[in-house]
Formats: sequence, structure tokens, C-alpha cells
Amino acid sequence: MKYLHEYRDAGLVRQLLRMIEQTVRGRWSIMEVCGGQTHSIIKHGIDQQLPSGLTLLHGPGCPVCVTPSATVDRAIEIAGDQRVIFTTFGDMLRVPGSRGDLMTARARGADVRMLYSPFEAVRLAVANPEREVVFFAIGFETTAPVVASAILQAQQQRLTNFSILAAQVRIPPAMAVILESLPCKVDAFLAPGHVCAVTGIEEYRELTERYHVPIVITGFEPVDIIQGIRAAVLQLERRAAFVQIPYSRVVRVSGNELAKQRMAQVYRTVDRQWRGLGTIPQSGYALRDEFAAFDAERRFQLSISDGPMTDLNCGQVLTGVIKPAQCPHFATDCTPDSPVGPPMVSSEGVCAAYYRYAQRGEKPATSHGS
Repeated sequence: MKYLHEYRDAGLVRQLLRMIEQTVRGRWSIMEVCGGQTHSIIKHGIDQQLPSGLTLLHGPGCPVCVTPSATVDRAIEIAGDQRVIFTTFGDMLRVPGSRGDLMTARARGADVRMLYSPFEAVRLAVANPEREVVFFAIGFETTAPVVASAILQAQQQRLTNFSILAAQVRIPPAMAVILESLPCKVDAFLAPGHVCAVTGIEEYRELTERYHVPIVITGFEPVDIIQGIRAAVLQLERRAAFVQIPYSRVVRVSGNELAKQRMAQVYRTVDRQWRGLGTIPQSGYALRDEFAAFDAERRFQLSISDGPMTDLNCGQVLTGVIKPAQCPHFATDCTPDSPVGPPMVSSEGVCAAYYRYAQRGEKPATSHGS
């Protein structure tokens, strides 16, 4: 593990940690809502350097991890059509559904390809007019504008063989669910800076006002995260609750207006199922009716509907109820080589971070099924 004393700004980190220790009087739990932040926290041992009164909880900050089994099953069903070139980001290839994963589908003959951008899928559609090209669109608000722009490009080029399987999700509704219904206690949030750089902070302001919970928008470097923790602690100790932006070099109050215009033009918000969390109202993006020709779910006659929530251990990990090592599957039958759940698959998955950097000694929890 690369601990903080090896970090290039170790002096500033030590100073900030001393400030936090001098400030903390109560016992507080702070949840980060970004898989990139989670990996930085575990990689650098940030959670191990904090005062005993502070606990960091790891939230559902990985879009790969919250993609439900039924959506993966739909992707596999589409990929099995011999007319289709099925494309997606690399992390999705090994995410398990109830019928296997896309990597297995490819081994069985499906034309499944890893891409880095939806624009590559548009180019594939241009180059292969006799094939149906489908892009599996997963992600938070950060990827939604890019996918929306790809759809507008496909429309401009009058492509009739390009579509997306939409699985994008929105962060603020999930934060509201955590605050309302889960047995873990979240006193403050570290919000994802890259998401807020797109959306701005208005929805986060609504959360602070409704639930009286501090929300600090920060980045991914250890200094960013520790500054965010200090800002959250200062609010908690003062019994304050507002949106704070230490990550102001990237995030603006209003966000990215062009990106928001693209999303508003192409998407509508819908209820969306999250793996391990169930259906969260208005937490997803779907294509507007005027872009129905680019909607893979409408283009293909799919047989799979959303099923009941079964990934209970994943849900408990993704909402901070338990730590990864407290899951009875962790590092036994669930490893990066043989994952049971997506938090062990994704490059931003919390279980993958714990397995890689910190197989720590938390006692296993009672199994609730996976």
C-alpha cells in the first residue's frame, strides 16, 4: 500500500490531518460518493490516518457496480443477435448478470467489443452499414453528455444502424435514498467533483436543506479528499449544513451549461433499478421519444424485465452498512479473477480496492445472500 508518508504533498497532508484532529470533538461518519475517491482513500490509507472519532463510509460511487443483473442480461441478449456489434466500456465485460457476463458471451461467438468512447461506436456503425451497432451506455452524469452528443452525431449522419442500451444513473436520488432508508448513519457526504463539474450544485443544495446534512464537493487526490474531510468536520462540529466546494478549480456552481443542454435535449429522467439498492425514483436517464430510433430496448424485442433485488451483500457494501471484508464472499469465492458481484470487477469498485490494497481484518458479517 502506498501510504500518505510517500505522497508528494506529504507535508501538507500531515498539516491537514493535525487540523482535523484538533477540530474533531464528536463522532462522525462521512460517506464519499465516488469510486475514484474510494480507491484513493484505500490506496493511500487515508481512513487509517484519521482520528478515532471519524469513520469513512464508502457509497455507491461506481456506475459499473450499481448496474443491475437484469440490465446485464439484456446486454447479453442483444449481443447474442448475429446482426449486432455490441460495444461498451471495458469494465462492463466481466460484470455478472444472472446469465453470465459479456466476456462469456464473446467467447461463445457474440461480437462484443471494448471501446473508450461512444463516438467509436458511431464510427463503427458508419463503417458497417449491414450490421446493428449497439453501445452499452453506463455511467453517472459524467458520461451522459458524451453519449448524448454521440446520439446527436448519429442523428445528423442519418444512421439507421446505431443505438444505445441506456443504463446511466444520477447521484442525488441515490444519496436521498441512503439518507432516508438505510441502517447506516451518514452525517456528511463528500460529493463527486467530476459529476458536479457537469451538473452544478443545485440538487445538492436541495439535499442539504431537506436533510440538514453537509455536502462537500471534492476531487480525487489525497489532498483534495483530506481537505474535503476537514471541511465536512468543521460543518458538523458547528452544526451547519450547506454545500461547500473546495474543488473550485474544477467545479462551478452552475456546472457545464453546454453539457446540461445536451442532456436535456436527448434524455428524460426515469425510475431506475440499482444493483443491491432496488428501484430509485427519477435516478436514471432514458432517451426522449424523439430519439426512440436510437433506443436499443425499443429496437430489439427483449424478453428480460427488471427482477427482484438479490444482491443484498453488494447493496450493504455499496451503502456503507458493511465494509467489503465483512461480506462472507469477500476474498473467498469472490475475487477479481472470479467475481460474485461487480464491486469486485470494476476499476472503481470498493471490493476491488480493498482486495488490491488492504485485505483488512474486519470480522465477517452474517450472510444475507448475494
